[in-house]
Amino acid sequence: MPQAVSSAYGRDRAVNRTVAVSIVAAMIGVMFAGSTLLTPLYVIYQQQLGFSQIALTLIYAVYVVGNLAALLVFGRLSDEIGRRRAALPSLAVAAIGALVFMFGRGTAALYWARMLSGLGIGVAAGTGTAWLAELVGSKDKTRATAIATSTNFLGIALGSLVAGALAQYTDLPLVWPFVVYLVAVLAVAALVWTAAPETMASPVRGLRDISVRPRIGVPREIRAEFVAPAVTGFGAMALVGFYAALAPSILAHNLHVTDHAAAGALVFELGLAVSIVIWTTQALDSRRAMLGALVLMIPAVALVVAAQTLASMAIMIVATAMCGLTAGLGYRGSLQVVNQIAPAERRAEVVSSYFVCGFSGNALPVIGIGVIATFVSPIWASLVFAGMIVVFAIVAFVFGLKYTRAPAKG
Repeated sequence: MPQAVSSAYGRDRAVNRTVAVSIVAAMIGVMFAGSTLLTPLYVIYQQQLGFSQIALTLIYAVYVVGNLAALLVFGRLSDEIGRRRAALPSLAVAAIGALVFMFGRGTAALYWARMLSGLGIGVAAGTGTAWLAELVGSKDKTRATAIATSTNFLGIALGSLVAGALAQYTDLPLVWPFVVYLVAVLAVAALVWTAAPETMASPVRGLRDISVRPRIGVPREIRAEFVAPAVTGFGAMALVGFYAALAPSILAHNLHVTDHAAAGALVFELGLAVSIVIWTTQALDSRRAMLGALVLMIPAVALVVAAQTLASMAIMIVATAMCGLTAGLGYRGSLQVVNQIAPAERRAEVVSSYFVCGFSGNALPVIGIGVIATFVSPIWASLVFAGMIVVFAIVAFVFGLKYTRAPAKG
């Protein structure tokens, strides 16, 4: 098996560590910008193609299929072939997805483009996170994780903001966002190719040596402890998915705001809040962060429903900030708790299981809302979503108090 090194980069030893970290962080941010690039455009696509609310949520959720494929099939790819050799194909897949968005016609093209986007982002995220850990150094894993996760959500924020502005203020709203994204992806690919140092000591050379066997599972002895962080991760990503898929529709149908830039700005607020919370709460005990997020989930979803019911943009802005705080604390805290409770020899399997829960939270509730909203009003669909989050939060809080080890230092 190849071995990772964090103190020497072979022929790339002369590359400045700060520059290398910046390039890999930029790769993560740019890739995740692609996950919300479509968010302010959903309403336009829906008007032009005439698809239903269920189809809209499925187009969003199929992105997670690509994520899961990346996790289960290609999750260990960069461990096998090297960080750079895994990152470049993932960037190429994201670029192809952008081209499909630009030139594809019809709903089927949206499905394929979203799936390609999810696949490329999934591989790049796993590769970039491991790459950052090696570049930053084994003595500061918390900082590496904070850089990876905060740039992840910063990319989510910027993707939606830029796409919303281009959709509102240019004459080709379904073209320019993808042109800008494609240029950004190609620029990052050039930097990765020319200036990002390989940190794998001896990546494999032949295809026969590559293993793509999925590795997920939770040891019996920690399953009760795993419930709280897994459900917290599910809930945190459900909040992100709710905004990324449905924010423009909520603004247009319930708050009577049809400005695409405003829809992009709302998701920008959420992503920026999550990024700031992750970066500024590194010293907060991870168990307390997780439990605090579970408590905050209840008023957060209550505010979202209140904003829809009262058609209040002011309440929606406050609700978005609250959801960002909740998701940031929940994601950071629960992920660190999982890392702490997982046996060292099975950590990759347990963390992968956690991400499956997070991906599921990002997609399944959104699909459910789409189905319910087809038969009743969107406000009732949001009420069902809020009720689900409240129940999950209470269950996870009970398990967190009872089973999660304390103290669990971040």
